[in-house]
Amino acid sequence: MNTPPTRKAADPLILWAAQGFGVGRIPVAPGTWGSLLGAGWLLALLAPGHLPIFIAGLILSTFFSVWVCGRAEKILGRTDPGSVVMDEIIAVPLCFAVWMARYMSQNGHFPTPGALLEPGNLPVFIGLVAAFRFFDIAKPWPVRQSQRLPGGWGVTVDDILAAVYVNLCHLVVVLLFR
Repeated sequence: MNTPPTRKAADPLILWAAQGFGVGRIPVAPGTWGSLLGAGWLLALLAPGHLPIFIAGLILSTFFSVWVCGRAEKILGRTDPGSVVMDEIIAVPLCFAVWMARYMSQNGHFPTPGALLEPGNLPVFIGLVAAFRFFDIAKPWPVRQSQRLPGGWGVTVDDILAAVYVNLCHLVVVLLFR
């Protein structure tokens, strides 16, 4: 018989963070709402204008996601609950690795949030976020299989792998339509 986990004082705060500061509680398409918040996280990571800060933000937020999503699973007593969207939030910026590499190669500097929102880049921005939602939902190999990893790793790694698929597809499109 499963016994409910013992509640701790910090649990509501941890759950609030894991649920994307409340966004994951939206009853319709919480993962999509989390991905939109992830687009905001991408813009925030671009704002300082330095690649090392961007990379540090990605790494720290990934470990935060693993921890907070794992704790949320225990609090809620469910594996990868739909309301937990921190994994989507931290994965969306990873979807832009190929775009950023191309931008820096073509322009000689790190992109700003404004560069991503320019009319020529806006369709790419929307397309990459939409592609992430596709791969996050479809879960091609090994995305689905990665969910078997323990705790927050299983929650977070599948979204990171979905972001890898987005970058691979973006690279193919870039190479085909230069």
